[in-house]
Amino acid sequence: MESNQPKPLSLNQLKELHSLVDEVSQRQLMDFGQINTELKPDGTLITSCDRWSDKKIVDGISKITSNQEGILSEEGSKLVPSSEAYWIVDPLDGTTNFAAGIPFWAISIARFIEGKAETAILDIPALKKRITAIKSKGVFINNKQILSKNNNLSKSDCVSVCSRSINILQKKTQQKFPGKIRLLGVSSLNLTSVALGQTFGAIEATPKIWDLAAALLILNELNCDIKWLDMNPNSIKAGDDLTSVNFPLIAAESKQGLELLSPWGDVLVNQISHAK
Repeated sequence: MESNQPKPLSLNQLKELHSLVDEVSQRQLMDFGQINTELKPDGTLITSCDRWSDKKIVDGISKITSNQEGILSEEGSKLVPSSEAYWIVDPLDGTTNFAAGIPFWAISIARFIEGKAETAILDIPALKKRITAIKSKGVFINNKQILSKNNNLSKSDCVSVCSRSINILQKKTQQKFPGKIRLLGVSSLNLTSVALGQTFGAIEATPKIWDLAAALLILNELNCDIKWLDMNPNSIKAGDDLTSVNFPLIAAESKQGLELLSPWGDVLVNQISHAK
């Protein structure tokens, strides 16, 4: 008897997905730095290119999966789909950079099976870099596989800190921060910088699920360490509304890096507790 369990994407589906990302990437490069922004109700920025990209990706995935798999996206439904296989999409992570002409933003797409990431694509159009992760098969940059994180990691002493967590530095003025601070302005790429050896750790205060989805599989496949500071994505279930849910975390290339950053994560936890 044939199982109804969702299967990994076929080679043809993967090819169609990459072609879809190619099309979205090309459109974003055309609009890059030449488009006006609007303010969303939550205070974040959006452009017409965000909306176009979201619709293009959602419609494309629906076609690739014959409308059998649900989709949660930043500009669309933010309810966790009830289908066993579903997708989480951030069509343009880094809208502020994109609109300002800063060449650092990403297209983030991840497919989940029973709540676990199975395929992820993180495309950085301006850098002509596409990172693909497939569960238990590894991570690929422009189709070249990274065999292990040790093959790719430098001896970086940098830490990526998001703009909303930078004030933790003011809470421990007697203690030196254990790294050189970098603010990239893009949650998915902050986290992926750890996996690629650009930083040894990253601290994110208010990432949403669409910021994290693709980056998490990349981190997991390269055996990086993650410490959740409040909500853990493993706890989400079908029907949950993730519109306002944050998943603060520390990501590090090693357990040693995680230990160095944990005291600063504790400060962030205290801030989160006081805000509730």
